[in-house]
Amino acid sequence: MGAVVAGGLDPAEDPAWAESGTSSREEYARWAGHLCGMTCLRMALGAESPSLFELRNGALKYGACTEDVDGVIRGLVYAPFAEYVGEVYGCEATVHRHLDVDGIPALLDAGRTVLASVHYGIRHPERPAPGRGGHLVLVTARTADGTGVHFHNPSGTDAGTRAAVLPLAEFERFFAGRGVSLA
Repeated sequence: MGAVVAGGLDPAEDPAWAESGTSSREEYARWAGHLCGMTCLRMALGAESPSLFELRNGALKYGACTEDVDGVIRGLVYAPFAEYVGEVYGCEATVHRHLDVDGIPALLDAGRTVLASVHYGIRHPERPAPGRGGHLVLVTARTADGTGVHFHNPSGTDAGTRAAVLPLAEFERFFAGRGVSLA
């Protein structure tokens, strides 16, 4: 996936497309840049989770993923997503439309994981943040001293950016102040 995200490889040429659960390279290529929420859900559900496109298909039925009549794919819609994961996977989900970065550790301490809306540029925290939001990462734990967070980034290009740790102050530069927490 790193070659697709950062190297300019056409997603239709990604050898992992066949493992995604879709029936064609073309469908995989069309959706590849819009499945960070489903990738986070798949990580949260664990080893026995359905394929990426099976999750996407369920999300489409609930309106958690949308595709306009003109074929434009829209990002994850939180309220239908919460309903979807609750009804289908028995996972309690809470939408956080206004989430302060300092509230994330409390959610983690309560045994929740957080799908946090960040800018995909978070994989390069050494660079200025180009924006906030538009991409989802799965925040799984706080650092031992409580000043940072561990998260999984679906658009990470290497081991260090796929499973990352950042101080809250650095994370906040990319964070849009919203997300969904899962019990």
